[in-house]
Amino acid sequence: MKFTHLNEAGAAYMVDVTAKQPTVREATAVGEVTASSEVLDALREGRVPKGDVLAVARIAGIAAAKRVPDLLPLAHTIGVHGCEVGVELLADRVRITATVRTADRTGVEMEALTCVTVAALAVVDMVKGVDRSAAITNCRITRKSGGRSGDWVRPGE
Repeated sequence: MKFTHLNEAGAAYMVDVTAKQPTVREATAVGEVTASSEVLDALREGRVPKGDVLAVARIAGIAAAKRVPDLLPLAHTIGVHGCEVGVELLADRVRITATVRTADRTGVEMEALTCVTVAALAVVDMVKGVDRSAAITNCRITRKSGGRSGDWVRPGE
């Protein structure tokens, strides 16, 4: 197996994408926050002491998607041209879905994952005073399209 971010000597390096043509690319990621039924009820009823948790999570996720190169040292700076974040209250958890789009030389999978993860961090941050056991789980890419490798959908999604 060849890793694209390692050179012949095994040293990490940033892949040169200069010669690649920009194409439309999209990636969707999903993640979840588990929390107590008390927290989930408070979220449904808008009673979390720190405010509108779901709105803060959406904005945190969007902001994070635009900051990926600041966090991942080998990530390219790309234009995040679209970012949708959905936050859904399920019976036993909060489900966060992010779809990120670009027309650039490299994909947006890391942007989608970062978006979901930081949105989940925002939820945990805002409810930790009520439930210290809140946890981020099951963050994953569920689909991507565009680029040289084409379309991909996670089996079972």
